[in-house]
Amino acid sequence: MLERPWYVAFNYPLAGAAICLSVFGLVAIRSATLHLPDAQGDFNRQIAYLIVGLIVMVALAFTDYHLWYRFSKPIYALTIVMLAAVAFVGHSALGAQRWIGVGPIVFQPSEPAKLLVMLSVAAVLANPKRRYRKWWELFVPLAAVAVPALLVLKQPDLGTALVLVAILTTMLFFALPKLTYFVGYVVAVVGAAVVSPYFLHGYQRERLLVFLDPGHDPQGAGWSIIQSKIAVGSGELFGKGLFNGTQTQLGFVPEHATDFIFTVVGEELGFVGAMLLLALYALLIGMGMLAVTAARDRYGMLVAAGIVAMFAFHLLVNVGMTVGIMPVTGIPLPFISYGGSSLVTCLASVGVLLNIHLQRTRMTFA
Repeated sequence: MLERPWYVAFNYPLAGAAICLSVFGLVAIRSATLHLPDAQGDFNRQIAYLIVGLIVMVALAFTDYHLWYRFSKPIYALTIVMLAAVAFVGHSALGAQRWIGVGPIVFQPSEPAKLLVMLSVAAVLANPKRRYRKWWELFVPLAAVAVPALLVLKQPDLGTALVLVAILTTMLFFALPKLTYFVGYVVAVVGAAVVSPYFLHGYQRERLLVFLDPGHDPQGAGWSIIQSKIAVGSGELFGKGLFNGTQTQLGFVPEHATDFIFTVVGEELGFVGAMLLLALYALLIGMGMLAVTAARDRYGMLVAAGIVAMFAFHLLVNVGMTVGIMPVTGIPLPFISYGGSSLVTCLASVGVLLNIHLQRTRMTFA
């Protein structure tokens, strides 16, 4: 086996895009939390999360991704235990119970669960003993995603559950041998989406109504999206200047350091700043697609496709809900929104992509 040196094969644009997005996020968080009581503490914690995330990214970039295939069952079991633990020992905030503490560390298990479920389900789909030529064989991967998705919904966290569905849908598109099976799966998902409003919490149904009718409850459920659209629109071409956004600094947009952090970019940096941010995401997703096409095996391809789908879905839904073209679901903006669990998970996912891309250069001689 012959390998090119890692520093020649390394995907620098992918790593660079992730780092630039993370630094961009630090700046946005600094502005979003400028007038909060613990602004400096929040900023310092995000820097600490970034350092940890970068260490994890580098470590995973040089860890053979086939290791995750071999340990997929323990990884899946750990994921289920973490998500189930939230119901018993989880911490509550803003009406949701999503965090657990391990000593002094408090984190949100649903964030790493996205990557861990992806690594586990990809192993199921890549198993050479399963060819998925019979429709009932789909029960295993569907059940493997349904269990963590239901645990996440119980928190409640609809956004993460939707991300898991998006990841599974993308991996099934690449894994299923018959297009008719995939079409049948999509029809079933659409059918479930049609009846899902009857099973949503009251505030979740209100968000859906606001999306369908922007004038519905403008002082309640519609407040966030109305103020968000005002903030983004008022930024115009070049923005009002960093730390000078009125909607942002005066607190008109709720959760503007987390779910609605794109409003900070749109208002203070304007259309130009928003396009720069989206260009970085385009680079990240484009380089991620290179890993999909360069993967040396089925498992690597499915994992890479799942990671790219996760980033793309987060971006589409978060930016979409900020400008009013998607329902509000509470999905963070990757690398940008405040939160250590999300940032570390995003950087870890990039690390896995980097390793899949690195291994494309291995050449075996019989």
